[in-house]
Amino acid sequence: MIDFSENSDDFADQGAQMGEIFRNYYLNYVPEMTRLVLPVAAFVACLFLTGQLSDRLEITALKAAGVSLYRLIVPYLVFATLCATGISLLDAYIIPKANAGRIAFEEEYLQSKNERIDRSNIYRQPAADTKLEVNYFDKDQQIAYQLKMVEFENQSIVKTTTANRMEWVDSTQSWRLENVKERIFSDIGYEEKEYVEKDTVINVFPRDLARSSSDIYQLTYEEAVDYIASIERSGAGGIEIPQVQFYGRLAYPFSIIVVIIVGFAFASVRRRGGKGIYLAAGLTISFLYLAFMKIIEPFGYYGALSPELAATLPHIFFFLVGLVLLIDAKK
Repeated sequence: MIDFSENSDDFADQGAQMGEIFRNYYLNYVPEMTRLVLPVAAFVACLFLTGQLSDRLEITALKAAGVSLYRLIVPYLVFATLCATGISLLDAYIIPKANAGRIAFEEEYLQSKNERIDRSNIYRQPAADTKLEVNYFDKDQQIAYQLKMVEFENQSIVKTTTANRMEWVDSTQSWRLENVKERIFSDIGYEEKEYVEKDTVINVFPRDLARSSSDIYQLTYEEAVDYIASIERSGAGGIEIPQVQFYGRLAYPFSIIVVIIVGFAFASVRRRGGKGIYLAAGLTISFLYLAFMKIIEPFGYYGALSPELAATLPHIFFFLVGLVLLIDAKK
């Protein structure tokens, strides 16, 4: 409802139909929202359930009977592991397809939602001895404008190719160049050739020229690995952004286990304030967890931290916090 109230004006201005909005946008948003909300929901549930056990002195009775907190936390960890596995499977196969439909709708009706990483003056390296420069790429039409390709050999230019347009031909998986001019260099000068049209195969695909900040969330795990390898192969910059996003997706289900440990360790000790204190603690810890994740990510984007560390450091930190709280709790 909050999202609809914020975007209803844009929906109306762009002519989106109500059925289209809920079918293509909000239904496709449900899997992603499930992924985002489940760790917080599990955390709050853990706080309330364990807090009730503490308030009723049931945990005290169990400990008096010789049952340690380590034994009590086992069912929690089993539940957290099952949730983490479910979220991981959901994120690997179902969420990417739903995100693709949702993001396609956003690009049509809410263009400000997604950010293009490359907009103009795009540089790629299709091969070790080839450089490609594109002035602008139209993602919808899959057409590149004003391109120049330079081929080297032993640090010398052997061929340059310029064209006004380069259109992707899906049936042949190749590029069709228009108004092409080639210059082939030799020791005695160069030979120039011109073509109205020319098909060519370049180790660069449309997705390599039209990257956006949401690409990695539309791909399954296997596709994401291929996507990152494709970016490395094409010589594009900013590869750390999809790497941090991908490793973040892999590590995110582990957050359910982390918050269960933190929640159980915190709520297993009886505290004044009743359920209110547990709710306040849940909101505070959830906010700190999320804030830490968002603060660390840019360090990975710009190379200050490795993408793997930037994606996993918040989870490692709060996991250690949970272990310390669990160890310090009265057994």
